[in-house]
Amino acid sequence: MSVTRVGAIDCGTNSIRLLVADLDPETGEITDLDRRMVINRLGQGVDRTGRLAPEALERTFAACREYAAVLAEYGVGPDRLRFVATSASRDAENSAEYAAGVHGILGVEPTVVSGDEEALLSFTGATKELTGGQFAAPYLVFDLGGGSTEFVLGDQVVEAARSVDIGCVRLTERHFAGTEVPGPELIEAVRADVRAALDRAAEVVPLTTAATLVGLAGTVTTVAGIALELSSYDSAAIHHARLTVDQVREVAGRLLTMTHEQRAAIPVMHPGRVDVIGAGALVLLEIMERTGAAELVVSEHDILDGIAWSLVS
Repeated sequence: MSVTRVGAIDCGTNSIRLLVADLDPETGEITDLDRRMVINRLGQGVDRTGRLAPEALERTFAACREYAAVLAEYGVGPDRLRFVATSASRDAENSAEYAAGVHGILGVEPTVVSGDEEALLSFTGATKELTGGQFAAPYLVFDLGGGSTEFVLGDQVVEAARSVDIGCVRLTERHFAGTEVPGPELIEAVRADVRAALDRAAEVVPLTTAATLVGLAGTVTTVAGIALELSSYDSAAIHHARLTVDQVREVAGRLLTMTHEQRAAIPVMHPGRVDVIGAGALVLLEIMERTGAAELVVSEHDILDGIAWSLVS
């Protein structure tokens, strides 16, 4: 099979991302042509109202219009594009309005995946290049999103998967809303929520048996950039970086004592993550402590890459 050019869009609770890539199914090589992200905060208020807010929809549609232009530039039509919608869309009463808007701009219907399929796509994207290398199997992959976190255990294939409703936006809105620097009681409330969710995940996915723990998505890569003391966001330096639990604990502790202005001044911090990174870092820390992993492998390749591969598999 020859190289195939595809487009993949991942629309989560906090961000919407585009990947245009050339895939070689024979070698497993993926060549990025364009990879970009917009913080659209689609999940704004969903945990409270059950509906997608009008302003959140408009931010999302604006990003779709930008992405439509990029796809046209690279000659990717609707037949080679997949748009996957995750946690916020599963929760919303007015998802039909969202789907119609996306279709009108991009010519494809959003695929609202189940938590299990979301986990599979994340696992595929994160591990396709790990097998046979320096990272031992089996892998426990977690994708820490805005509304949910997916856990997947496997080697060449998925052995167990579960999605639970803990994410940086959901937990921020639930516990840190209106609070710039959360006190010990609020921090403990977040940690208690995360521990309860990890209990539910552990009913299906063994959390302590993997040889390699792999973390995905913006919270994880941002914490990695801070731990590595990068002067600007450097995807190549972050991809496959290794973080110890002590590094994650130190970064989380720092973030939770900073003001909004101080967090915004961190060189690797995306403006759309400033208000949710504290809760996200707590989720990351709880995951590392529960798994007992000595270190975390950070991956820049995630569900977006898995969506791309799903178009040729």
